[in-house]
Parts: sequence; structure tokens; C-alpha cells
Amino acid sequence: MQENNKQTTEPDINQLLKVRREKLHELQENGKDPFALTKYEVTHHSTEIKEDFDNLEGKTVSVAGRIMSKRIMGKASFCHIRDLKGDIQSYVARDSIGEEEYKDFKKLDVGDLVGLEGEVFKTKTGETSIHAAKLTLLSKSLQILPEKFHGLTNTDLRYRQRYVDLITNPEVKDTFIKRSQIISSMRRFLDRQGFIEVETPMLVPNAGGAAARPFETHFNALDEDVKLRISLELYLKRLIVGGLERVYEIGRVFRNEGLDTRHNPEFTLMELYQAYTDYHGMMDLTEQMFRHVAKEVCGEAVVPYGEAMIDLDSPFERISMVDAVKKYAKVDFTEIKTDEEAKALADKLEVHYEKRHKKGDILSLIFEEFVEEHLIQPTFVLDHPVEISPLTKRKPENSDYVERFELFIYGREMANAYSELNDPIDQRKRFEAQEALIAQGDEEANHLDEDFLNALSIGMPPTGGIGYGIDRLVMLLTNSAAIRDVLLFPTMKSLEK
Repeated sequence: MQENNKQTTEPDINQLLKVRREKLHELQENGKDPFALTKYEVTHHSTEIKEDFDNLEGKTVSVAGRIMSKRIMGKASFCHIRDLKGDIQSYVARDSIGEEEYKDFKKLDVGDLVGLEGEVFKTKTGETSIHAAKLTLLSKSLQILPEKFHGLTNTDLRYRQRYVDLITNPEVKDTFIKRSQIISSMRRFLDRQGFIEVETPMLVPNAGGAAARPFETHFNALDEDVKLRISLELYLKRLIVGGLERVYEIGRVFRNEGLDTRHNPEFTLMELYQAYTDYHGMMDLTEQMFRHVAKEVCGEAVVPYGEAMIDLDSPFERISMVDAVKKYAKVDFTEIKTDEEAKALADKLEVHYEKRHKKGDILSLIFEEFVEEHLIQPTFVLDHPVEISPLTKRKPENSDYVERFELFIYGREMANAYSELNDPIDQRKRFEAQEALIAQGDEEANHLDEDFLNALSIGMPPTGGIGYGIDRLVMLLTNSAAIRDVLLFPTMKSLEK
């Protein structure tokens, strides 16, 4: 019986929505259509008023935002307005805004967008507020926001309706504002280093530059199948050949892979290439840039992430992949001479591999299994096996390895860099080896790219190159657990209709 009573006292959502539309109809019938307004003059944001109260007290300001709460008290009421920067309280009195206007105010709903003009003051409780002299309805909300104390908490719904998430969860808005600041800070840093920002194609005949399966589509006008790019590398290197000595691009790339806390099929990648340097130059630049961005955006270079404090201020550790495996897996890979010995070792360690894998592939698999999780503080892992690095210069003293590093923080890859291979003959052989892997069923191997080989034949200077996962850097600097928390509109499975 009590359960039935509970059901009958709960608000009927459909009825509440109907009431909101009736209010809109009444406004329009009375010549007060909120959707007819085209602009509103805003002089201040909420936090600016609070922070500059001493100078603004008694002065008239105008703000605009969404009503997040209302407290009606006879001839005078309070409401809270939320704008880009935060919330501010307004005191709305009938004698100040007029009797008719006060009646309209009382009919407003939480979620309505309003413009508010009035004098800045503090209430008896010390809260900075605006004494409203004029209130304008700018847009009528016909939907109902989640209950104010709990916000939008359903994770799946938060991602699907990010616009509601941003309204009801201020910390989410702060994350995406900080994301923009991080990217802007990186741009400023690189611009001061003499880099120029460029743009390269997203639709490509050959998706190369990374080990990933591409998305495919059809170009109707040319009647050709094309792919969405999986990296920015091969076009940026063409620009190095063309004499643009320092270039970078920030853009979306697309990889036809699964979804998890660190992967989204479309994500933001930044790649940069610098002529006349190598992977050591890329390490120095990366360390300086991460430190700079953290200080500029977060205020300091030691930042919290998960259970750790990540120290971006101290020199980053540098360790070879072989030494890292020796340190954490207790395996000396220098003693492994053949592919068969490597596979026997993998069997012993219970590391899964495929028949096509060679010694270098096995080293990489052991590293992933036993080492990555230990790399909490910033660590450059150097000198990867040639088998997994088809675009990288070999180490002069040991041709089984290449001049490549990956930066790990909190057990996650944050960047991948090379001393770029500029020998067109060696590059062709590496591409041909990749083509052989494709024939064996490797869907992530690189296809041979004749135009890129032609560019290398023109002549590319010694070059250092690197790619940064922007989303993972934002995760780090905003202490966000999942990549979806730093993507405004992450990839989601469509809802069944």
C-alpha cells in the first residue's frame, strides 16, 4: 500500500513537460517569445564579480546564464545563475523589477536561460549577489534537468548527453576548459621553438605511419576507395623533404580498433618533425614541453594522477627496452640469439605470440606484459627492436634495434618518437617486409607507399619525429580516469530504435 502511495506522489514527467510547453505558449501569446531574442549584452561573468567585489560593489553589471535554483519568498526571491565561469546568486524583488515582471519571474523554470542586470552587493550571510533591476528570459527550457544535488550521474547517459553533463556537473566543464588550455599551451611552446602548424589530408589512398587497422570509405566523385588516416607521419615527412624544417599538426586520426579506458577509435594526435636532430632531441623537447604545459595550465609540474603524484619537474628516466625487461622481467634478452629461442622464452613466461612473430616482436610482447605497469613516473623507453619499427633509423652499433623511444607515465604510453629513417633503399625493404606481413594476415602492417619513397629519394635530412596522444595528456593533467572523460563526444554504440 505504501509503495502505491509513493508511486502516486512522484511527479508525472510528461505532465511537467506539458506545463513547460504551456508556459511557452502563454509567453508567445502575450508577445514575449523567448526564442525571438537575438542577443544580450553581457558585462561580467560570475567569478569575475566575486573576485573583483571590492571594485564592483554598488555598480551595475549584467550577466547571462541558466537558472539552477529558485527560492520564492512572497514579494522577494532568490535564484542562482550558472554561466561559463560558475554560479552567482541574484536577489529578485517585486519592487525592483516591477509587479508584472515579478509574476513572470515566478513562472520561470530551473534550466531557463536568462539575462540579469543589477547592482552588486553582499547578503547578510556574506554571499556576493546581484540585486536584480531587470531580468530577461533569453530561452525557455522545455526539458527537465537532473535533480540538482546529484546531477547527471549515469555514465553512459553523461557521454551521450554531454550538453546536460556540462550544465549539471561543473567539474566536467572545468576538464574541457583545461583541455583547450593544454592544447593552446602546446601550440605556444612549439611556435616559440620555431615550429609551424600545418594541415594534411584525412582521406588518404594509403593509411600508413602506424600499426593500426584503418576505416575505409568510398570517394564517389573519383570512384575510388579511400581510408581515414591512422597517423600524420608520412605527409609531415614529405614537408621536411620540401624544406619546412620544423612542422607540427594537431588533428583527428582514426583507428578501427576496440574501446577501453585508454582507446577511442577517433582521437586527437599531435605529431611534430624537426630536421637536423634525432630522438635525443625529441626527448629533450618533450621533457621541456610537458613541464611547461603542466606549469602553465596546472600551476605546478608535480600533478596528482590516480594514487600517485606525477613528477614532471625532475629529469625523466631514460632506459632501453632491453634493460627495462631485464630490470622488471628478470630476463637478459641479449642472450637470446634466434627467433626460436625468443619463442621458447615466451612459452616459459606464458606470453602469447603469433607464428609470424620474430625475436624483436617477442621482446616487445614481454615488455608489454611485465614492464609497462611499473613505469609510473615519466620514463623514456629507448631502442626498440627493428621488427616493430618500420620507419625508424637503425642504431649504428646494433642493427637489430632502432633509435626510437616511447614515453610512459602511469604505465601508459604518452608519446612515440624516432630518429626518422631517411634511406629510401632501406625504407623500401622495410615496406616490403610489411607487405609480407599483410600477406600473412597482419591487418595492422604498413602498405608500401611509392610517393613517400619518391619523396625520400629526393632527399630528407636527418630528422627527429614524435607523436603525442593529446587525449592521454589531458587525462593526466586533469586527473581523469578514462579517455571518454576528456572527449566531448566519445564514440558510442548507437541506441536501438
